[in-house]
Parts: sequence; C-alpha cells; structure tokens
Amino acid sequence: MQLHRCLKHAVLACTMTVLAGAASAETLRIGYWTSGVSLGLGAVLETGDFLKKVGIDDVRFVHFAEVNAPASGLAANVIDISFSVPAASAFSIAASGVPIKIFAATAPADVTFVADADSPINSLAELRGKKVGMSPAGSSVALMTAAVLSANYGFKTGDYALVPGNEARLAQFLLQKQIDAAALRSVTVAQLTELKTKRLGTMIDEWHKLTKSDAMPYLGVGAVRNELIEHDPQTVAKFIVAVRNAIAWGSAHPDQVAAILQKSANLPAADAKIYAAHWSELNSVSLEPIDIATLKREQQIFAQDGTIKGVLPADVFAPGPYEAAKKMLAGTAP
Repeated sequence: MQLHRCLKHAVLACTMTVLAGAASAETLRIGYWTSGVSLGLGAVLETGDFLKKVGIDDVRFVHFAEVNAPASGLAANVIDISFSVPAASAFSIAASGVPIKIFAATAPADVTFVADADSPINSLAELRGKKVGMSPAGSSVALMTAAVLSANYGFKTGDYALVPGNEARLAQFLLQKQIDAAALRSVTVAQLTELKTKRLGTMIDEWHKLTKSDAMPYLGVGAVRNELIEHDPQTVAKFIVAVRNAIAWGSAHPDQVAAILQKSANLPAADAKIYAAHWSELNSVSLEPIDIATLKREQQIFAQDGTIKGVLPADVFAPGPYEAAKKMLAGTAP
C-alpha cells in the first residue's frame, strides 16, 4: 500500500478530535502517537511542567492511536506541532504541498530484527518468503526495512509478508509463532521475558551498510505547521527546549519515568523500568547539519524505492528554532 493511502486512512483518526472542537488561537495543539515510541516522552511532557517553565502555558495534547495520524493531523490543521511524526509521513505530506516544516530529528532508528531463539532463521537474508512483524505499512520502520532488504539483500516487493502491529502485539505474535521474525525496539526485546530471541541485525547497522555512512538514521521527526513557525518561531524554539529538558530529566530520573509509564500507559512495573532504562536510546531532539543531510538521504532512498512520491520543498527543513533553542539552553542546567 502506498504511503498516501495510509495517510488517507489515518485522517479518520483525527475525526474525534475535530468533533471535540477547535482550540483557541492561543492554544498550542500538540499531537503524538500513543501506541509507539513517542508514548513515554509524551506522557512525561504532559505530566511535568516542562512547557510551563519555558513560557508555554496554554496547551492541548491530542492523542493519536495510529502511527501516521500525527502527519494527517498536521495536514488537516487538527494540531499545530508534533514531536512524533514518522519521517516518511512528514516527507510525503510536505512533498504533496501540505504547509509544514521539519524542525528536528527526534526518534533514532533504534530497531532490532529478531527471531525465536529456536528458529532456523539466522540472518535477514533468510527472510524471503517469511512473515515479518513491524509497524504498519507507511511507517518509517516499514519503509526503512523495505529499503535495506532491497538494497542489501536484493528483496523485491512481495518477497516477504509484512504483518502490522504495535510493539506489544508484535511481541505476542512472535511468542505465538504467528510470525517468523519481527522489527522491534531494543526496549521491547529486553521486555520479552517469556521468549528467548536471536538477533538477526539492527536497523542502524543495515542503514549504515546501505548508505555507506555512520550517520544516525531517524524514524521520527518534529514537524510544525507553517503558520506557527512563520508567525511565532519563538514558541517553536521554546517547545524544543521543553522537549530537550524532558528528555534530559527522563535520563536522570528513570524511577520517576517508570512510575509515570505505569500510571499513564498501564505498563507493568518491570516493563516500565526497562523502558526507562532505554530512555536515552529512544528520544532525541536535534537538527544539526548532519541530521538534515541524513533526513534528505532517507527521503531520496524512499523516493527511489517508489514508496513515497514527490520532491521535498527546498525550505522544508527549518533549523532556525533549533539554533534559537540552543542559545536559550547555553549556560543552563539540563
């Protein structure tokens, strides 16, 4: 399924939010996906006072249950800003003319490909004809997996079956042997106490092999509607500072992060502690020149593979707020 079709379906996830009524012009509408990697950071941002401390007092968090829905929310003007837009979705809607800017790379590609420890499969090259669980079609994980399997192992469309699901569902599928392998975050692999797995490879290693570069690949980006960044770039810079401070706080307070996840996400205590221990691997906020170059390379690879369409606007990357945020943070404690 092409990414633009996935985004059309994701628009349905915005319907309930739209019916709830539009926010006032002063309210900053922040959206994020609550079933994936952005859950922890979103919960910490909502629970703490990181936004208020930087002067952003009037906010409304919009929760999305579908991975591509934050991009659709930006396109439909349901939200103003998100720290958790799949990179591929952001590229797709920007190329289609949706007025957005990318202000940060936020989710490192912390993905491990695993199989049951007793499986005869020992490498990614052996996934041909197999069922592989991962985030749904159109997600950055799905598109990056397709790209690395094609470039590094010669896989073509249809050479493997993509079985979609969130992390918990994929772990269950793997345990029940409904799939042959899965693309999971390292934190999820660490939480698999009932199943022993073997590692087939990592997304980072495979992406480095594909690009012949050691730059960090990203699954997610921070994106904002043009109206906000053009008329109030200071708020975007403050938002980056708040996100950065929330990440730093989470790294320094794993026990508190675990407690928040137990309450907000109903995670078992053991799973919440494992998630908190992997906090720094899951969260980032950066838009250095190397990050922009990496994201541009990702978009080119997706486009060449035919999984996304269009050409990115020349000004889609907006480093101004990130540079302003760095100045705000200069000389301050995390």
